[in-house]
Amino acid sequence: MNVDNEKSQMRKGMLEYCILLLLRKEQAYASDIIKKLKDVHLIVVEGTLYPLLTRMKNDGQLSYEWIESTQGPPRKYYQLTDKGLSVLAELEVSWKELSDTVEQLSN
Repeated sequence: MNVDNEKSQMRKGMLEYCILLLLRKEQAYASDIIKKLKDVHLIVVEGTLYPLLTRMKNDGQLSYEWIESTQGPPRKYYQLTDKGLSVLAELEVSWKELSDTVEQLSN
């Protein structure tokens, strides 16, 4: 078993949920999302994040708005839609169930 591969797969599975959690608090620029994820040791690169944000936007979970920047061109800030909030609520239930199961197995 390749433990690093397993850990990577677990992180990928959690990434959408973590993005929804971050955006529930406030809208964010993609670079800010990457920084916040890295701050909590969920390492993600732009090549992973941007396609996921696009897929989530196309799925109706996210929307974005362009906001002028003092440091260059306008920036795209993402926020949750009503559908994104609904998906987040479902994922929170699933996370609790999964977490409880793992907790029971580890005792």
